[in-house]
Amino acid sequence: MAKKKFHFNYETLSYEQIEHTIAHWLKQILIHAVSGISLGAIFFFIFVSTIQSPEEKQLSQERNHIQAQYNVLERQMDGLQEVVTDLQDRDDNLYRVIFQAEPIPFSVRRATATNSNYYEQLLEMTNSEVVVATTKKLNELKKQLYIQSKSYDELVLLAKNKETMLQNLPAIQPVLNKDLKHMASGYGWRMDPVYHSRRFHAGMDFAAPIGTDIYATGNGTVIAAGWQQGYGNCVQISHGYGYLTLYGHMSVVKSRVGQKVKRGEVIGLVGNTGKSTGPHLHYEVHYKGEVMNPQNYYFLDLSPAEYDRMVQMSNNSGEMFD
Repeated sequence: MAKKKFHFNYETLSYEQIEHTIAHWLKQILIHAVSGISLGAIFFFIFVSTIQSPEEKQLSQERNHIQAQYNVLERQMDGLQEVVTDLQDRDDNLYRVIFQAEPIPFSVRRATATNSNYYEQLLEMTNSEVVVATTKKLNELKKQLYIQSKSYDELVLLAKNKETMLQNLPAIQPVLNKDLKHMASGYGWRMDPVYHSRRFHAGMDFAAPIGTDIYATGNGTVIAAGWQQGYGNCVQISHGYGYLTLYGHMSVVKSRVGQKVKRGEVIGLVGNTGKSTGPHLHYEVHYKGEVMNPQNYYFLDLSPAEYDRMVQMSNNSGEMFD
């Protein structure tokens, strides 16, 4: 039997029995129903989010296993990347320096040729971020290893041709020491004897009697032989490997265009032709289009004492003959 409920009426100062209407009971039923449904939904969400089915447990274990494998693979690739980087550093800073080969640009080593659509397709897979990151690293490594392999092929070819390269390299003075009067001028800024202003002197001047033999400083091919503005009678020799030498102000040219010459072969005689104020040979060394200091290319025919004396003479001389 339901308990009766009363409330105190302040107007009559007496307790009166509470009479519930049908609307009240419907409201109570609705409240209890909503509360029950809400509580059930909460318990269901907790159950679903915390308790896995056997299939979900298996999938989760497989996912964790694959993630662990990717982590191991990534660490291995990081180790390989360190090895490849070391090989690249030695290649650019040691091997290619020895053979005077240009270093491979960073953009060429690191460029990847894989189509971007390939990575977009990978993004649609499960664990897409891990797959894409790992695949990118692998492709970069493959590209770098390919470039490094081609570099070593080039270095092997350079090693086979090293003897030829050494024979072609400008490596002696173009005029013998016994024939020199003095070193007129070295490489660098000098006072122009005609215009009496400072001008950059792109070679070395060897003062010697007219008719003194001029020697090719390395094996090569004559690419110019004859009159050249400013240089007078002039010979240019291409030595390959980026090297070119120029011999100016000759009295007689003893070589012709297309002729193959060897180091020490007479290619002309000292003279006073062109823009010149006295008998001498103007000698230049070019490497890949850049004018170099010739004093760095006399290592085959000068002793250390002779080389030091030549450097001091060329550096201390402030005049030039052309």
